[in-house]
Order: sequence, then structure tokens, then C-alpha cells
Amino acid sequence: PEYNALKEERSAFLWEVLEKVIPDIRQRTVHSQVGTPLTHQRFLNRHRGTYGPAIRAGEASFPFPNTPIKNLLVCGDSCFPGIGVPAVSGSGMIAANSVSLDSIGSQLDVLSTLKAQ
Repeated sequence: PEYNALKEERSAFLWEVLEKVIPDIRQRTVHSQVGTPLTHQRFLNRHRGTYGPAIRAGEASFPFPNTPIKNLLVCGDSCFPGIGVPAVSGSGMIAANSVSLDSIGSQLDVLSTLKAQ
């Protein structure tokens, strides 16, 4: 009970920010769940509920998909370009395009064709 109350108290700030843009957001919300680092650790198997790699600002950057293991590439929130759905999608695209440099040209051709439609 105390933990749930704390989660609600901490989420109040987010609701207040949203209400500045959408005043009736709470009334329009059908379902709401408050996630915390403990939630992320339990349900997403995230180390201590964190995202991304342990990088100190100014000391390093997100790693690229290459690994020391030949033909093994990685993607996700611990790779460039970083944390968040768009960034993770981008890391997947980088890994996919890293498989063969020859594949980039044909993929760009497909994108140009789709753009022209």
C-alpha cells in the first residue's frame, strides 16, 4: 500500500504536465499503469530497472552494432543511436544494413520508389 501510494504521488507531476496540454487527460484516460525501475526490473529483466549502457557523459558514446564475435551484430537500447522506440528501431536498421554494404543501395532504391508513389 505504501509503495503504491508513493508511485501515485511521483506520477502526479507527469499528469500535471500533460494537463497543461490536454486539460481533461485524466478523465479521458481509460487505463493507466505507473511503471518504476522495480517494474522494469521485474517484468523486462532490466538490470536495476535501467535502460541503455552504463556510459558517463562526455567519456564515451553508444556503441555500434559490431561485436568481437565474427558475424554477430547487436541492436537495441544499448547501441547507437540510444534509448527509445525510434532510436532502437534505428539501431536495428543500422545492424541490418551492416550485414552487407551492397544492400544499402538496393534498399535506398526501394525507398525512392515508395517515396515516388
